[in-house]
Amino acid sequence: SPPIGDGVSAASSRGRVAAIQSAPRENWRKSSLTIQFVEGQFVDSYDPTIENTFTKLITVNGQEYHLQLVDTAGQDEYSIFPQTYSIDINGYILVYSVTSIKSFEVIKVIHGKLLDMVGKVQIPIMLVGNKKDLHMERVISYEEGKALAESWNAAFLESSAKENQTAVDVFRRIILEAEKIDGAASQGKSSCSVM
Repeated sequence: SPPIGDGVSAASSRGRVAAIQSAPRENWRKSSLTIQFVEGQFVDSYDPTIENTFTKLITVNGQEYHLQLVDTAGQDEYSIFPQTYSIDINGYILVYSVTSIKSFEVIKVIHGKLLDMVGKVQIPIMLVGNKKDLHMERVISYEEGKALAESWNAAFLESSAKENQTAVDVFRRIILEAEKIDGAASQGKSSCSVM
């Protein structure tokens, strides 16, 4: 298709995804799945109190998606969600560490706050257990994460910010989840807003 506007082809879709990571106060370091996805590199830790926005072009099933990714400041059970977390967001990725029981508990609180904020709007939510490469430090099993995601009717994956492919898989999956919801809502429209 001919390019439109900023050079993205007419066949591409746009969307925003919020990646919300649980960062309990006792562990203010966070590794970023988003940086691995966008830049293809592992960053062991960076300031979790800073929100970053990235853009990335990704192709899923032959369709181009121009994603704007909001990598939120790390959240804990006392965090108040800014209203901006609900504006023009097409999907949420909730990330906990498989090496932290506290992180797993906090992500449940974050999910509750997210539902309070967005109401009954049907938006894809994906639960991600990060740091799956740290086998010896794991305290949350794959089955526990999957069961929690199923109780939310959410997609589930485990990943590692050290592995580019698992990071890419997370963002591909949220696109597919958003497509499913958008397709059901629009009864087969070919383009959608994803994130």
